[in-house]
Amino acid sequence: MTGSPLIEVEDLRIDLNHGSSRVAAVEGVSFRIDRGETFGLVGESGCGKSITALALIGLLRPPLSISGGTIRFDGREIQSLSAARQRALRGNRIAMIFQEPMTALNPVSPVGRQIAEMFVLHKGKSWREADQLAVEALASVRVPAPERRVKDYPHQLSGGMRQRVMIAIALACGPDLLIADEPTTALDVTVQAEIIELMRNLCAERGTAVLMISHDLGLVANVCRRVAVMYAGRIVEERGSADIFRAPSHPYTQGLVNSLPRLGSRAALGRTRLTEIAGVVPAITDFPAGCRFNPRCAHATEICRTAAPETTWLGAGGLVRCHHHA
Repeated sequence: MTGSPLIEVEDLRIDLNHGSSRVAAVEGVSFRIDRGETFGLVGESGCGKSITALALIGLLRPPLSISGGTIRFDGREIQSLSAARQRALRGNRIAMIFQEPMTALNPVSPVGRQIAEMFVLHKGKSWREADQLAVEALASVRVPAPERRVKDYPHQLSGGMRQRVMIAIALACGPDLLIADEPTTALDVTVQAEIIELMRNLCAERGTAVLMISHDLGLVANVCRRVAVMYAGRIVEERGSADIFRAPSHPYTQGLVNSLPRLGSRAALGRTRLTEIAGVVPAITDFPAGCRFNPRCAHATEICRTAAPETTWLGAGGLVRCHHHA
């Protein structure tokens, strides 16, 4: 990659204040996203993906706090900005689609007014102008009869329509970076495909970079050029999406790939069980020593239980953190 990245995260550490002690919820996380690029961050629930996203947009709240590393957006270190300047970035140049639109949207405000608010706060529009722009924003995300729908409350809309409203809010001010945190959670498969295709087309038209966060490796690899795999607060592998599927290097990534149903396979037809990764992601306060995946890894040896693996650089800018990587 050439040129300066839009956003660059270096050695990020996020601590959880746990009683009188502090534990690292996210540790040593580094990645970059270029302008106009779609980058994936994937892993099971509890791996630290959403916490990382909240840090990027300046929305971490106690008991979580950034304790190390840097986040640079368009060459500026976000942590060094005043609270007012961070608010000016949020929703304007950096926007986020949250996991559950029913809780992210204000239940007592019409959706059109929630979209219009973005134009008033960040673009200095009058409410009359903003209300018209809200109609256009709903139309851009293919909500039928947008002139009528702007008056609806969130509970009057289906899950897919609420997610379209969230996309309209996020893209209202033409952000440079869109963070999409599990944007298809709780939607059925056909609606998921529509939402992902809509996001992809709108962001491509506007040159918006995307950080796509998901537990679904298949979804992320389908829409992202590069993918980082996160486990227990650390990035364990980062590769081009094609390489991730063709030759995953970390045992955790291999487990994620192997757990995906494949068209025509006996598992996909329901005749055998899908491959699964034994165990669960450990709690933040109970991360194991050494490689944090070692209790669930069939290849773990003594060094895996005592020493955290160093970064091994792979071809085409990829990396893996494993003592016994493929």
